[in-house]
Amino acid sequence: MDNKFIQEQNYMRAKKRVKAIKGFYIHAIVYVLVNIFLSGIIIFGLLQSNYSITDAFSNFGVYSTWIFWGIGIFFHWMGVFGFKSLGFDKNWEERKIQAYLEKEEEKRRF
Repeated sequence: MDNKFIQEQNYMRAKKRVKAIKGFYIHAIVYVLVNIFLSGIIIFGLLQSNYSITDAFSNFGVYSTWIFWGIGIFFHWMGVFGFKSLGFDKNWEERKIQAYLEKEEEKRRF
């Protein structure tokens, strides 16, 4: 009975993790599609207002939603994947120490 409970807990935890990852990927896809659409509308509107192409593309309004929503998506990414995806998990320091010790040992051998 205890083993079945542990398996069910592991399944629920894995299901929750997959749902969080799926939510992030959907957020990322919506981010790209909506921002392409908004940037296109803004650029088109600026070109209709007698802006030059370089002025239209260099206008901050074109990139502002990319930047500010991008900050939000970065924090969503951090919430889903955390520092582990950067390589800074619990054992990161210990792995680095062992790698440096192994390098020093190799230098001494030669």
